This record gives sequence, C-alpha cells and structure tokens, in this order.
Amino acid sequence: MNAPVSLRLTSEMAAELERHLFPGDGDEHGAVIGAAVVETDDGCRLLGRRLFLAEDGVNYVPGINGYRMLTPDFVRNCAVLCADEGLAYLAVHNHGGSHAVSFSGTDMASHSRGYPALLDILDGPPAGGLVFARRAVAGDIWWSADRQTDLDRVVVVGRSQTLWYPSPRRPSGADSQYDRQVRLFGDRGQEILAAQKVAVIGAGGAGSVISEYLARLGVGNIIAVDYDRLEDTNYPRVVGARPQDLNPWPRTKLLARLLRRLPSYKVAIAERVAREANPMVRYEAIVGDVTEPAVAERLIASDAIFLAADTMQARLVVNALCHQYLVPTFQVGARVVNDTEGNITDVFSVVRHLVPGRSCLWCNGLINRARLAEEAASLEQRAAQRYVDEVPAPSVISLNAVACAHAVDQYLFTTLELQEMPSDVHWMKYRATEPYVTVELPRQNPTCIECQRRLGAGPLKPLPVKTS
Repeated sequence: MNAPVSLRLTSEMAAELERHLFPGDGDEHGAVIGAAVVETDDGCRLLGRRLFLAEDGVNYVPGINGYRMLTPDFVRNCAVLCADEGLAYLAVHNHGGSHAVSFSGTDMASHSRGYPALLDILDGPPAGGLVFARRAVAGDIWWSADRQTDLDRVVVVGRSQTLWYPSPRRPSGADSQYDRQVRLFGDRGQEILAAQKVAVIGAGGAGSVISEYLARLGVGNIIAVDYDRLEDTNYPRVVGARPQDLNPWPRTKLLARLLRRLPSYKVAIAERVAREANPMVRYEAIVGDVTEPAVAERLIASDAIFLAADTMQARLVVNALCHQYLVPTFQVGARVVNDTEGNITDVFSVVRHLVPGRSCLWCNGLINRARLAEEAASLEQRAAQRYVDEVPAPSVISLNAVACAHAVDQYLFTTLELQEMPSDVHWMKYRATEPYVTVELPRQNPTCIECQRRLGAGPLKPLPVKTS
C-alpha cells in the first residue's frame, strides 16, 4: 500500500493519551489504540475508536530487549478486543522532544518480532506502532509480514484541528494570487487549504455561496451534492446562475421542452462558478441525494462537510458521517418565521459546528422523528395519509450569505489554527433585527445512539442511508 496513511483522533482521546504519556515525570509510558480502517481513493484513514492505557509497573514494565515494553497479557487482551470489533491494533509509547520524533532501532526490531503474530490474531486489520513526542508522531503500520507503511500524519479533530507529523514540514511558497490571504494564513495555512477535501451538501441559496467561497480561498478539492435543477423561484439565490441555465433556448421554450433541454443542475452551476474562480480546483459535482448509499460513500474521506440542505434525512446522514468518520461539520441555514396571520415574528441565520463526539444534531433535538418518517414515505403514501403540502418558506440571498460567511470563517479558524479557540463548542444565531449574536451551548448525551455509539466506527457501522 503506497497511498498515504493517516490517523484521526478526537480531541478528547488525544488529550487523554497526552495526559497519560506526558504526566510530567519525563519517563516513557505505553498504551494501545484500537482504530477503524477506512480505505479511500486518497489513501487509508485509521479512526481512533478505543484507547487502552497501560498501567506503569503492571501492563508497562521494564523490557527484555529494550527500555520498557507492554506485557504479553496486555498485548494479547488488547489484540483480541480489537479483533472482536474489526479494529487495527496500534501500540503507543513516547519519547522526549517536541516537534520531531522517530523510532529507535530497538523499537523497529520489536515490531519485526511481534507484529506478524498480531496480524494473525487481527485477521485482516493492520497492526502498528506509534511513537509520540509532545507535538509529533511517527508510525510504522504493518499490513502483512512483507508490507509496511509509514504513518503520514495524525489529525486531531475537535473544537479546532491539529496536525502532527514525524517532523516539521516546510511549506512550498503559495501562489501570488493568495498573497493577501497568506498574510493571515501563512504559506503553511494555504498549503493546508490546498490539500483539503471539503463537501458541500446542497447547492442552492446557501451551498452555492459556500462553494464559491471555498474555491476562491484555494481549497484544493470540493465535492458538491444536490439532485435539484434551477427554477424560477430559486434563480435569484443561486450564485452564478444565468438566464440560459433556466432556459437554454429562451426564444422557443416549446422546442426546448420537446428536445428535453431542461434547466441546469445546481451542482453544474456551482462547478462552473468554482472553476471560473479557481481553475486549479478539483471539483466533483454529484447529481444525487446525500441519503443515497453511493453518494454518502463519496463523502467519508472529506476533511470537512458543510450541510446546506435542510431535510431531516440529510441531517441524519450528515450527522452520522461527522461522528462515525470523525469529520468536522458545519450546518448552516436561514429562516423567516411567520405567525398564522402571515406576520413576520423572527428572522435569523444559524451556524452549528458539529464536533465529533461533542455536538450532535440528534442530542439537541434537531432531527425530528415525525418528519423523518414523512420524508421517507413515497408520494403515494403521503397522499394517502393526507399530508398537507408545505408552503415554501420566505428566503433571501443575504440571509443565507450571513450564515455562509460565518460558517466558512469558523472552518478557516478551526482548520488552520489561526487563533486558540474556546474549548466549549458554540452554536451561533444571527438575527437581522438585533445588534448582538445569540450563543447556544449544545447539549451532549453520553449515551446518544447517534454520536456516541457511532463515534470513530467508520465502516464498522452502516450509515442511516436509504436502503431501496
């Protein structure tokens, strides 16, 4: 396997591991990580799902061939537990130092002695070793007795993202067109953006804005998902839409219909706008629904997801992707609320940062079971049950743009570590008629069937997509 291998950890797991490895005594300590294995077109991702801390003097003892070692019983028990769940086994210890680390010759010799036997126990997933410094990680991943891969990086996903490499990486110089951005992000930040794969779910009034922002910022790979075509009623809100996107032959609508020349798909418009803004962008425009299995599968290797579609089914699937595959997600929306007489009672835009294991749409009652069932019903079933057709809600491009700008700002500041972010996750509501922002602290249910049970499971649990 020559494709890069990365490890993703939640910030909680990374913090627990750091406290264990670096308690302040300057000594060496040990642990094991059980990780789900995700094979993607871009390489392999290991998702930290289980953490087994080795107790000093009990599970981590003076070594026979080296300074310290995990006891055989501890290794076997952890390996069996990993095998039972289909997880990779990653032995962990620490060295001194801060921003650079590597294995010793003794470490590598121990891998050769022990990992072939561990591969037999695991029966499929890899075994490997990790060595940590304070801000660096090196890894040796064994797929078989004659095939090994170095770990490319560790990504810590939390309120903000942290990248750890075996040693510091020197960024290449950014293109001159990003000169003003680089003054804020630095060359390293611009290089991180160029390596990112970001998904945008929905290419309408909000998604089209986000897609263009990402392309102009220099995000290297964008995936846009939407099954809808442009219509008269959404034309004013879709960024970059042209009259010919509605009617390819404006002088003869009848002939256009006869020849099946339909309005453009929203994702096709978003792709055109993105490529005009950044010809180097790798853009995947998917005509489909995120609730379709093949579409959801395309998103598991994302580095971030923007949810700009507001069906309950889309919320359910994207919420699961966030926690199950450890992908930070930003839900955006705008709403105009009317009373029964048609009077406007509220106007607001919202940004909800979904952090794996910490903030969840299901925990916070934002996925309605009744609407899920209604959306899952066929048109015939809905008619038979006399569902009332919804009246289209008011919508204005500027309300969408407010949410989109703040969401993309949050993505930038949490991805590029521009400033230290507050430890608590904050959801933001922006009302057009108020001079201040409403802050919501999302609830967290430690037994949540969605975020906690799915956390880091990757392909070991099915996503809640449509089955037929």
